[in-house]
Amino acid sequence: MREMLIDSIRVSLMNYQRVVILKAKDADRYLPIWIGASEADAIAVKLQDVAISRPLTHDLLGSVINSLGAKVNGIVVSDLDQDTFYAKVILAIDGDTMEVDSRPSDAIALAVRTSAPIFANESVLDKAGVDMDAETGKPKQLSNSNQRAPLREEELKSLSAFTEFVSTLDLDDLGETKSDEGDSGDQPVES
Repeated sequence: MREMLIDSIRVSLMNYQRVVILKAKDADRYLPIWIGASEADAIAVKLQDVAISRPLTHDLLGSVINSLGAKVNGIVVSDLDQDTFYAKVILAIDGDTMEVDSRPSDAIALAVRTSAPIFANESVLDKAGVDMDAETGKPKQLSNSNQRAPLREEELKSLSAFTEFVSTLDLDDLGETKSDEGDSGDQPVES
């Protein structure tokens, strides 16, 4: 498992779909995950410290977990199967650990509210991660010694939506501060 940070939330101007881009805490490796508009807004609201008059669903979930005496220890993007990401919320309650299945977007929205760490399984990063060259800001070409096994045809088909979206991203601005984000074809979500 690798610890991840939220790098950005973006909207494709071609189809208005949202993607959260996670970045490995210790490397220039990124994981784009499609998410719904409401989940993107829920994550962005908390990241930008926007005051809201009533709690959102993820605020309610955090309150319920806390009221039951549990704590969110972290979330894990645990699997990617046929274009669908899966996650688990790791809870600690009465000295025990419990895993609860979740959509990654909901788990991430909960994690930002509870200051819980975000992780991704290496198998997920192997399937959908993008390694970036720190100097050029472009995806790295894998050397023969590091080359991953070729994907099967059905895996290529299932990842085609991600491939098409990633090819439209201007990844040069990844890693820059929020105030430096600007004129790429995909813009950060604004609340």
